Amino acid sequence: MNLPNKITMFRVIMIPAFLVFCYLSFPGSRYIALACFVVASLSDFLDGKIARSRNLVTDFGKFMDPLADKCLVTAAMLVFVEWGQMPAWVLAVVIAREFAVSGLRMMAASGGKVIAAAWSGKVKTAATMVCVILMFLPIPGWLNTVCWLVILVTTVYSGVEYFIKNRTVIDWSDL
Repeated sequence: MNLPNKITMFRVIMIPAFLVFCYLSFPGSRYIALACFVVASLSDFLDGKIARSRNLVTDFGKFMDPLADKCLVTAAMLVFVEWGQMPAWVLAVVIAREFAVSGLRMMAASGGKVIAAAWSGKVKTAATMVCVILMFLPIPGWLNTVCWLVILVTTVYSGVEYFIKNRTVIDWSDL
């Protein structure tokens, strides 16, 4: 297993640690959970940079890296829903977008086409990471709402963009 894949697996292992600290109730446990999230998020940028710069891109990494990211972010948002900081329907939209884009990518792959990450998807990811970090801090309620609205808007926008730019992947005659 190469270094970028080891970093990805480290991120996967960080998810349960992150969740444990979210649910412990000793002073500072929320900040330890936040630190786990930040470290895991930064590892995403690190493994990608190393994989591309050293030509260590693997099929395992192409599969596991985005899966690890989705699991990490979904775990954080599930915690926010449980804590009352985010409406469940926002998380449902985020998850639906992820399934839809993954399905579109599978359809493209079955036709021999690869759909690369779009700029708006990268913005969505960065905005989501920043907003999740802010939502772990003691911020006012209005800023918490702004954070989940930013997550929602960037998620919907990037999802719509993926489908518009790749509309030829779908065989509309099947409908």
